[in-house]
Amino acid sequence: MEAREAGGSPEKRRDNIKEVCTMFKVRTFMSPLKIFHTMEELSSLDDEVNAFVAEGGMKRIVSASDSCTTDDTGATIGIIRVIAYET
Repeated sequence: MEAREAGGSPEKRRDNIKEVCTMFKVRTFMSPLKIFHTMEELSSLDDEVNAFVAEGGMKRIVSASDSCTTDDTGATIGIIRVIAYET
């Protein structure tokens, strides 16, 4: 009875639903950071990410974030960049 009140039988409603599948993917890039070479390594990381984006195959970038990794003394030793995108 509820199915009829909501717009017909479940089979009829299912036929009226358009399937929309949006695929989200995540890509991770990493780079070690060495003292006195940080700008070069960040530039290299930027180039790698930009090349990936330029290859295409994505509708839009949903998120981009950076996170630093540290050693046991708290010194930054690397960077991780994560890109989430829609295909």
